[in-house]
Amino acid sequence: MEAKPKIAQLADPKLQAGIETIASILKAKGSQVWSVGPDATVYEAIATMADRRIGCLAVIFEGDLVGIVGERDYARKVILRGRSSRETLVRDIMSSPVITVTPGHTVYDCLRIMSASRVRHVVVLDGGQIAGLVSIGDLVNSVLSMQAHTIDRLQTYIINKYPE
Repeated sequence: MEAKPKIAQLADPKLQAGIETIASILKAKGSQVWSVGPDATVYEAIATMADRRIGCLAVIFEGDLVGIVGERDYARKVILRGRSSRETLVRDIMSSPVITVTPGHTVYDCLRIMSASRVRHVVVLDGGQIAGLVSIGDLVNSVLSMQAHTIDRLQTYIINKYPE
């Protein structure tokens, strides 16, 4: 008969972080990454984001990832500075260098990286190739899901009906 887990193990984020990786998030949400060239106008980029219902785009030049442009870039570097989105180029407001993670990063590691870097989106690179893009929302949803699972396990443990 297998021993019941210690209650501290059921709620240990490090144990759960080992379970949930960026690869699992991409598997659930898909790996589609929408992009724009650096010479596109900010208006075109924002229109693409609105059409796709996304918050950022990878900026690709000659097949290479050169930046990322998001709603925050637009708000801070175009609107607040009184610039025209139809005249401003993506290259002028994109964030570069791009903060990246790998599919093997845990959700918690990725949250720490995003928090330390003060970004809302990161590009996922696998062997130097773009494998996807994750947002802070994707990570929060993952954490909430893991916490719901932990609560369920703790409730089962508390009522002494832990599966054997």
